[in-house]
Amino acid sequence: MQVVILCGGMGTRIRDHHETLPKPMIPIGGKPILWHIMKYYAHFGFQEFVLCLGYKREAFVDFFLHYRYHHSDLTIDLGDPEAIQFHNRQEPSENWRVTLVDTGNDTMTGGRIKRVLPYVRDDEVFALTYGDGLGDMDIAAQLSFHRAHGRRATRSGAR
Repeated sequence: MQVVILCGGMGTRIRDHHETLPKPMIPIGGKPILWHIMKYYAHFGFQEFVLCLGYKREAFVDFFLHYRYHHSDLTIDLGDPEAIQFHNRQEPSENWRVTLVDTGNDTMTGGRIKRVLPYVRDDEVFALTYGDGLGDMDIAAQLSFHRAHGRRATRSGAR
């Protein structure tokens, strides 16, 4: 099952505190809020993520594109940029598939979801969450509740 994460907002309420990063990329314990959200979903078996990007999209692309480099010691031969040697490589424990979709800077929530639908499999339910909020929910119970009621959508926290 895929998890769609809304990461495109401008973060106007926190911008005074962190000008250089979008809210989901603000670190907690050395890792972005987004990483913690994804790790939590992974705990429940979710390994595929579709990120709805907008504001400061490049911060997300850089983080995931260079994920392996950030977790390794390495030697770079500047004369041959393709020659990168990894030392004491620590393979990340995450086995995630992450799709990064530019949904636009000014797109509202519904428009963001519509723009990522081509990347969401038609044949199954997907989870949807915001990229800047951490919580302690039983995601498996939420999914069971959703499936038991046969609805197209279920609001988080529904009981």
